Amino acid sequence: MTSSHGIPGRCSTGSAVAIALLAAVASATAQVRSEVVTSELENPWGVAFLPEGRFLVSEKAGRLRVVESDGRLGTALSGVPTVASSGQGGLLDVRVDSDFAANRTVYFCFSEPAASGSANGTALARARLSGDRTRLESVKVLFSQKPKVASSAHFGCRIVEARDGTLFLTLGDRFSRKDDAQKLDNHLGKIVRIRKDGTVPPDNPFVGRAGALPEIWSHGHRNGQGATLAPDGRLWMTEHGPQGGDEINVPEAGANHGWPVVTYGENYGGGRIGDGLTSKEGMAQPLHHWVPSIATSGMAFLTSDRYGAAWKGNLFVGSLKFGYLDRIELKDGKVVAEHKLLEDGRARIRDVKQGPDGLLYVLTDASRGGKLIRLRPD
Repeated sequence: MTSSHGIPGRCSTGSAVAIALLAAVASATAQVRSEVVTSELENPWGVAFLPEGRFLVSEKAGRLRVVESDGRLGTALSGVPTVASSGQGGLLDVRVDSDFAANRTVYFCFSEPAASGSANGTALARARLSGDRTRLESVKVLFSQKPKVASSAHFGCRIVEARDGTLFLTLGDRFSRKDDAQKLDNHLGKIVRIRKDGTVPPDNPFVGRAGALPEIWSHGHRNGQGATLAPDGRLWMTEHGPQGGDEINVPEAGANHGWPVVTYGENYGGGRIGDGLTSKEGMAQPLHHWVPSIATSGMAFLTSDRYGAAWKGNLFVGSLKFGYLDRIELKDGKVVAEHKLLEDGRARIRDVKQGPDGLLYVLTDASRGGKLIRLRPD
């Protein structure tokens, strides 16, 4: 190497600093290229990872499909229960068990119709994926939201398996029942935590409390459609605000997240909600909020180094409204920067997950041509 002064093998201090800064900028602004795995999905909602590079994808109309590693789309699996597929309802999230290689267990949540009438509610089920990947076997509903409501909105329905093997499920307030999010005698506007057999963990925060449902982990939520475990094992979630006020929350056991008493949003068309409060004693503040709303959906932490050191530990959140993937930098538990990815496509980002290969995978929501996309470092 020759320096600016022509001395072989040496570099000036200024040049070294400039090179280091350029390298840091390049790392922080690393680009990704989209690789479409399949573009033949109909309103896909959740994606999970199967062995040998395969994927399990839910479609809102009530279909579960295996996508082969080369993108070939399998026929819909048999054995899926009847879903109330209207509005925001249908077959929603899907997740494979952490010990899937041994037990072939999958979990999925859906809008479960009432036995009679037009009411429905979010339910979480367990099943075994057959060896030939064509059907669900031994299907069992582990949890059903109470009460069922005649509504086609705000089902929540993201599933997270905690490190202790319990399952978290986000539950919406069903839109017309927002005040119930503050009451503990129902499951509306809650996060629940159950065991894999559907029983209640004895250390849930409201076990033994009179008038409270024991499955409840946290309350005061509106409509959480994103949830994931942070690298430290804590549950994080996103939820839709009304007009403005989408949130990132870190729900702790027994926490009240305030909806609809406190919110950074307002009624559709304008006007305050309740007393127009953005904070109140005893109610948890969001870690971050957006005004205007971006319509948050899936979320994932990147724990791999496939995209460089600057991206490792970042949080990724899908925007349905503006059609981009939000790369969020965090420091000391706070959002310090946001970067828009995939905004050239303007596709509704429904889900984002880190795959076993350390790469990020994204689902785009469309009634025709919904995509499963792999993001590769460019």
